[in-house]
Amino acid sequence: MANLLLHESSPYLLQHAHNPVNWLAWNETTLALAKSQNKLMLISIGYSACHWCHVMERQCFENKEIAQLMNKYFICVKVDREERPDIDALYLQAVQLMNGQGGWPLNCFTLPDGRPVYGGTYFPPEQWIAILENLQHLFETNVSKMEEYAQKLAQGLTQSQIYSPKENKTTDLKYLLQKCLEKWKKSFDHEYGGSLQVPKFPMPVNYLFLLLYAHNHKEHDVLQHVYLSLVKMSQGGIFDQVGGGFARYSTDGKWKVPHFEKMLYDNAQLISLYSKAFLIQQNETLKETIEGCISFINYKMKGAKGEFFSALDADSEGIEGLYYIWKKDELQRLITHNYALFTDYYSIHNEGYWEHNAYILWRTQTDEAFCNKHQISAHDLKSLKQNWQKTLLTQRNKRIPPALDDKALCSWNAMMIEAYVNAWLALQNKDYLTIATACAQFLVSHMESNNNSLYHVYRNEKAHVNGFLEDYAFTSKAFIELYAATGVEYWLICAQKYVEYAIANFYDQSDGLFYLNSHADDALVARQKEIYDNVIPAANSVMAHVLFSLSIYFEDEKYSQMAQRMAALFYSEIEQFGSAFANWAHWVLKFNEPIYHIALPLKDFEQNVALIAQANKINTFTFALNNSSVLPFINDNKQGSKFYLCVNHVCKLPFNNMHQLLTALSYE
Repeated sequence: MANLLLHESSPYLLQHAHNPVNWLAWNETTLALAKSQNKLMLISIGYSACHWCHVMERQCFENKEIAQLMNKYFICVKVDREERPDIDALYLQAVQLMNGQGGWPLNCFTLPDGRPVYGGTYFPPEQWIAILENLQHLFETNVSKMEEYAQKLAQGLTQSQIYSPKENKTTDLKYLLQKCLEKWKKSFDHEYGGSLQVPKFPMPVNYLFLLLYAHNHKEHDVLQHVYLSLVKMSQGGIFDQVGGGFARYSTDGKWKVPHFEKMLYDNAQLISLYSKAFLIQQNETLKETIEGCISFINYKMKGAKGEFFSALDADSEGIEGLYYIWKKDELQRLITHNYALFTDYYSIHNEGYWEHNAYILWRTQTDEAFCNKHQISAHDLKSLKQNWQKTLLTQRNKRIPPALDDKALCSWNAMMIEAYVNAWLALQNKDYLTIATACAQFLVSHMESNNNSLYHVYRNEKAHVNGFLEDYAFTSKAFIELYAATGVEYWLICAQKYVEYAIANFYDQSDGLFYLNSHADDALVARQKEIYDNVIPAANSVMAHVLFSLSIYFEDEKYSQMAQRMAALFYSEIEQFGSAFANWAHWVLKFNEPIYHIALPLKDFEQNVALIAQANKINTFTFALNNSSVLPFINDNKQGSKFYLCVNHVCKLPFNNMHQLLTALSYE
């Protein structure tokens, strides 16, 4: 038995290709069918690594009686939220307006024209059957009531995308950030790091802002909280102590029990965060975490063309976390030496017990405390850990692994480019820049079309789905970072090209923000704008950072004015709800810090940029002295063998060597 999803390329859609439900993909034919047959639509949205999506599939969508009911009364549409974030954003917001919350699996029922009328997340079988029957009964007996509700909800969805500046008590942006932080501190977990909320998400965009703000403004308590959070996360079960890499979130407040799926975007952002934190405070735990994440990505998530895959499932053999947990008798058999040390280090006792006689490896003490407790050296502990990890990884590789979602998403790959650049700046492993460049070349070669537009998805040797704002924003940002690290101007020119395309196709002149999808993709009831910084920063906030950078590199005031207009819409929100607008707050922070123009000779450019990174100046813009450069700052009578430093558009005399420049920079 198979349905039409069998012809799709998305791993998530293919997971449902053999359900007895007559699933259809979202396309013009499907939408026309709903109208021609005058049937309600079920828009069911999820992603391949989603545990509760799998549960609902097993309980409801594989049930022949339930499927028969769905097929009789509804046009059933399956959507991969990672392939179509625009569809997901619209119906997620609709469900949130109806219920006050949303999540995945996301199930939204609509009229034949796509206007939502009811929705929710996970439903058990009995409740699901009742919903199906009640909605169909209402559609047959009182469709006018559904029409009235759908019309009001559609108007609400449209109105919610109109933004205008709100009155703010002050235009002092430094004061605004201070007030933001005062409120934010109340949610800090001072014992385990992160926020006091459970479940607990790493939220790298939040901790990047807090890190940079605290370091630059000498907020020592905030800086301490950031490092506590980073260390506790890396010690927790949320970090794979054997194979490296972070799971999506922790189900408890101690970072112990993860929701075991591993997402590329989490690990990309966390590599960048830990790398920037390491530059400020060279902590061995941070270094090991960076290297562990990169080892995992290179081993499990890297494709042959330089691309990166999307996710690893939470489940294996139908059981969540089975691949990652350990039974005590298995550990006793594998760890034949220093077993007592091993059990104390990884909490193979009451602290580490999970369920079903299994343990999650996590660490409740720092390496320093462990060494003091057991009177061993840091060197000896490192050797022990390497042996333990090698032994367990060898054994784990014999297990049936979680399913891999092997599609490559443009925006997530761009995050990985930035991650490898940041890891290079922190650890100066030349391989990292090589990998970043290879991925950038993949995006240009395989995900860019002839008209400078980007595709969103690449799988099975084919790029498809027109790019979304996130693709243009994250790719431009990554290419700017790649130029700043390598001096290869081609990447900067590509970034500007993508931004200009986004301005032409995504920009809303009325409020200065960008739509999530292009002007050509208007099949949805309402076009969405992404403004909230969540586990991934909002595409609009990322674009504001990109525009700010382009205004510096190309000395084009247009970009700066656009970025300022965007950020000004959310000054009140930044002050009141900092954790939901962290990347906007980061933009405000950058806007109020000095700007450093630094031009360097091409010789040893990369090594010198890594030295500059150690100064931890927020607004450092590095330029490669190049006779053929299109950048105004380079073409201003600069000699290729000198070193240049300008601060807030005031230039020092040229330096003869890197040491002189670094000395001058340290006094700024």
